[in-house]
Amino acid sequence: MTDPSALGIIAGSGAYPFLVARSARQRGVRAIHVAAFENETRPELAEHVDSIEWIRVGQLGRLLRFFEKAGVREAIMAGQIAPKNLFDLRPDFKVLMVLSRLKRRNAETLFGALGDELEKVGVQLVPATTYMEDALAGNGLIAGPKLKNRYLNDIEYGFEIAKEVSRLDIGQTVVVRNGTVLAVEGFEGTNETIRRGASLGKQGTVVVKVSKPDQDLRFDVPVIGCETLEIAYAAGVKVIAVEAGKTLLLDKDAVKALAEEKQITVYGYKT
Repeated sequence: MTDPSALGIIAGSGAYPFLVARSARQRGVRAIHVAAFENETRPELAEHVDSIEWIRVGQLGRLLRFFEKAGVREAIMAGQIAPKNLFDLRPDFKVLMVLSRLKRRNAETLFGALGDELEKVGVQLVPATTYMEDALAGNGLIAGPKLKNRYLNDIEYGFEIAKEVSRLDIGQTVVVRNGTVLAVEGFEGTNETIRRGASLGKQGTVVVKVSKPDQDLRFDVPVIGCETLEIAYAAGVKVIAVEAGKTLLLDKDAVKALAEEKQITVYGYKT
């Protein structure tokens, strides 16, 4: 059960925070308060919410005080932080204390620690799919041309590899062509992985994106949007396969329309 009185959004880049805010309003949330990151969050998001606090990556104490003062009881993480900004981290004392307790520092442990700190001030970090359930990818053909058998074979193989890679906490995206893995996502992120893999495979490459086994849906939910499709089209990708029921299609109708226009198949795969 979600709290309709006040929602906090920890907003990264892209359209995701806007879509969460719009959907939350439609579902009856009365007040939306956003913790926004300098050089990441789009400034125009301020026009769609009740209050916004601009912080740097690493200012955890300020984020907690902002939500506590605004009366936020539930918060959602929406949007990404560019890897380069994680290296420019200027942690406050609160973050230093949290980091000192972590034996391993990766997305799962860091965001899990954030959830623990939010709970201490009475804020529950809810799944990133909250208010966005209608945007989850379905099973089978979502948009674009019907698949040929060779693409289906690459999707099946790509999922097998991507699941193993994600289990090792390396990345969640692979690029495949004719049974050969061309690129595995690392720290650079999905978009650069697509470009790198497609540059090797040329026309006819397949992109596969999965969730991690036992993924904590409060953060790092697989997402594709129109930007992903534009990058894929420019690179010569023919198919984007995502894990059905666990991947968000940001602005689903726009994604479908663009896939049809660019003749890129978007396919939901369920293992």
